[in-house]
Amino acid sequence: MIVTEKPLVQRVGFFSDTWTIARRAIRSLLREPEFIGPALAIPIFFFVVNIGALEAFVERQAGIDYRAFQLPVGIVFAVTGISRANMLVTDIQTGYLDRMLVTPIRRVSLLLGLMIADVVLALALATVVLLLGFAVGVNFGTGVAGLAIFVILAMAWSLAFTGFPYTVALRTGNPAAVNSAFLIFFPFAFLTPSMLPRELMSGWLKNVAAWNPVTYLLEGMRSVLSEGWDIGALMKASAAILGLAIITFTMAFRSLARRVATG
Repeated sequence: MIVTEKPLVQRVGFFSDTWTIARRAIRSLLREPEFIGPALAIPIFFFVVNIGALEAFVERQAGIDYRAFQLPVGIVFAVTGISRANMLVTDIQTGYLDRMLVTPIRRVSLLLGLMIADVVLALALATVVLLLGFAVGVNFGTGVAGLAIFVILAMAWSLAFTGFPYTVALRTGNPAAVNSAFLIFFPFAFLTPSMLPRELMSGWLKNVAAWNPVTYLLEGMRSVLSEGWDIGALMKASAAILGLAIITFTMAFRSLARRVATG
């Protein structure tokens, strides 16, 4: 009986710890509505401006629905870099994290709980951009299932990217450094077929885009907006997300272990 009950107690404790951290982080979002506005301003700006500037040209050259083509770009801009890393910095500076570390709480729960809150925030932001897309006539050729896959890819990418700001937060404890972590994404964002399909790109930019994981994320998300399923594009998008997650999560959890060890 002892052997069978002990793992159950550990699992309950782990989920309880993680949910406690997540609940606190989600509540903090409700107290910071000013955080939502800037996070939506950039994706909506690029969505509207790119459509206004390039829709007629790209549709004439490539014969695609440019509003549907741009929707994944707006979503990715909305959900990338969204994290509670600034909250973690505050906890470091006020000593709250140190007080948590003297409790029996599972150390990985300290990050996992924050990441759950990140996914909740990313979902809220993505919903707003999706509603804007629906308002301008974007439809999912693959139906409700395609919409679900689209959102799952966006949430998975958002979660995978959060490792960067958490790594910066844990290593520096500096809010300015955390705020600048989003700049890591900008080269990845623009060296992609974000404005034009790859077949309309040329030269070094086309070559760089072929090695950029964001390219395959965008193409995977775009694939569910058209009729039929492109399994190859979805697998490449999943591989890009998984590859990023392995790198960023390794960095973040090693940084957490280092801070726990050094205080």
